[in-house]
Amino acid sequence: MAPHDLRRPFKRRPISDQQKRRELSLLRQSQHRSDAQQRARNLASSVISLQSPSSPDVDPEELSEPMPDVDATGHESEASGFNIRQASSLRGPEARKWFASQLMLPEWMIDVPENLSRDWYVLARPAGKRCFVVSADGTTVSRLRNGSVLHHFPSALPGGARKKGVSGPAQSYSILDCIFHELDQTYYVIDMVCWRGYSLYECTAEFRFFWLQSKLDETGACDPPSFLHKFRFSVVPFYNCDQTGLHSAYTESSPYVKDGLLFYNKHAHYHTGNTPLVLIWKDERCSQYVIDTDNNGQVLNQQHIVLELQDDGKIVTSDDPPVVVNCLNADFIKQSGLTPGSLVRFAIGDGGLKCVDGKFEKADLQYISLSNRARAFADSYSKIMFQYMARHSPLKVEDLASMISHEDQQDKSPEVEMSG
Repeated sequence: MAPHDLRRPFKRRPISDQQKRRELSLLRQSQHRSDAQQRARNLASSVISLQSPSSPDVDPEELSEPMPDVDATGHESEASGFNIRQASSLRGPEARKWFASQLMLPEWMIDVPENLSRDWYVLARPAGKRCFVVSADGTTVSRLRNGSVLHHFPSALPGGARKKGVSGPAQSYSILDCIFHELDQTYYVIDMVCWRGYSLYECTAEFRFFWLQSKLDETGACDPPSFLHKFRFSVVPFYNCDQTGLHSAYTESSPYVKDGLLFYNKHAHYHTGNTPLVLIWKDERCSQYVIDTDNNGQVLNQQHIVLELQDDGKIVTSDDPPVVVNCLNADFIKQSGLTPGSLVRFAIGDGGLKCVDGKFEKADLQYISLSNRARAFADSYSKIMFQYMARHSPLKVEDLASMISHEDQQDKSPEVEMSG
């Protein structure tokens, strides 16, 4: 890690409202309590039981029986049954949206979080396929974020293989958030959503990571593959995001190919969808893919972005609430054959982007075409801005180190007593 350039301030201009939204997310999760147990059951049932969206359509009645959500009277919960049947009927983009929305998706880091050294973990993200892994009823299934089944296999996870003389609670299931690393055929675990039927949705990252380390080792899931354990699991090392931890995650060798750094707020619950409490950051040293490329792996001359067309002609990001980038006139929409909900690809022209506090003040967009039909979401605001900054004024690892150093100096500064 190169020494910090003193001429470069660690504070950047306020192009983003990420810090404001981080504070709001923490406030909301402290005020909101959902039925986390039912959410975990629904997800586990969907991953295990549903037909892959890439497979031929089948009658939902022919699908294997999902794990029921049983209430105090012994009757199956209507909400659980509704969610499972609804998910089973989804195909194409709708299925991709549903499954992707079950994952906690990081925003791209476009400003350095406050209290980085005290409130955040950092880990080196493995390159590979993001997926849920669910073990239940003697089997283990992994599903990609587009809903398709990656593997169906026996594992050493709780309930993950049929073993003689081994039995457990009928409703015992576990859900891990993983990245499958093709080169060494290993599932690298980055988070734990549920363990032996106990939901961790509303537990802090600090608690989830503690459980992840302690519980996974107990099962033998981290052992080499065997007849009843087809793939190895491994917990991704995480560090307190102080100078030592940042240096370790950024520079130390790992058994997997790195694809950037992930930052987790220690107080964050497992929030499905995009969240500013988990961040992804990349540069050329820790990722092969920093700037988006075409299908041949070549960096494009212009940055391309995908936005969604709304009923009123506005084109917006995938954020909740969406960020308005520009507005298309009715004649252009008609001539181009666009309809509300269309995902539209644009190039950013020489006029570039100008943003203040998370809103676009100017955007020089050049229409290219409708997006690929396989695409389920528009780009997020943070991805658009990270990619734009990577081309023009990237957020460097020295900026992160500078923030940590500044916080350390503040912590060590003695309090000055005011004398009367």
